[in-house]
Amino acid sequence: MNLIKGLLSGLGYFINTVLWTVPIVLLAFLKLLPVTLWQKMISYLIDGCASGWIWVNSINQNIFSGTKIDVLNMPALSTKQWYMVISNHQSWVDILILQRLLHGKIPFLKFFLKQQLIYIPIIGLAWWALDFPFMKRYSREFLSKNPHLKGRDVESTQKSCQKFKLKPVSVMNFVEGTRFTQAKWEKQQSPHQDLLKAKAGGLAFALNAMSGTLENIVDVTIVYPDGVPSFWQFISGQVKQVKVNVALDKIDQSLIGDYENDPVFKANIQQWLNQRWQAKQELLDSMKCES
Repeated sequence: MNLIKGLLSGLGYFINTVLWTVPIVLLAFLKLLPVTLWQKMISYLIDGCASGWIWVNSINQNIFSGTKIDVLNMPALSTKQWYMVISNHQSWVDILILQRLLHGKIPFLKFFLKQQLIYIPIIGLAWWALDFPFMKRYSREFLSKNPHLKGRDVESTQKSCQKFKLKPVSVMNFVEGTRFTQAKWEKQQSPHQDLLKAKAGGLAFALNAMSGTLENIVDVTIVYPDGVPSFWQFISGQVKQVKVNVALDKIDQSLIGDYENDPVFKANIQQWLNQRWQAKQELLDSMKCES
């Protein structure tokens, strides 16, 4: 039975993705016309397509997966606000849960992508059309050899984020940088039982690049009571329950700064994030005990 559910659900995801990708790519070509009001209107249409994709995926999950999302806390959110979204990361299923959970509550989730990815045929154009922010980051070694380029990476990313002033946006950042596994946890010697070490660099870079635009942090904590599932286990109906907690905080000005060149700011935001991650571990322990 699970095999049939998984195959039908997987087919549904594939068809749904293809059907929505076609109008998104077509609208992307229309968006190439460099007229601000026109691009803003097309952006709303494209985000509407992306929201439709999530809506149909959620119907798919209700029919075949049957997973119950137990929301322990959900603050008042708005599709008219700008958000930075952070979360613990255990499985690719996290993204499906986040999309389903936050759909219609905040603007469509975007992910920071490396600048080079914009050149991927079709997909890169779709990401550009969806206003995914592309970032260019120079390593310390590169800057030591090319000091005249110092600060250009932030300027480039800030320029790509200018469009976010036209309409509200939600930017997703998995601050652990990768999915949690026991092997990664042991290699890092993480002080948290269920979390990898949080990396402040990407978050600090994004907050600095979008300074004055992002207003709030949405902090999501996800627990799988029956164990972390694979994508197949999720779509084939083997995940009965997911527990989620959502917290909302204002982005304080103390979180905005030059992470690469200001050691005081770097130490402060690392301390802030480490404290937040310790609190997240305590919340995870509490949520697991309630399972």
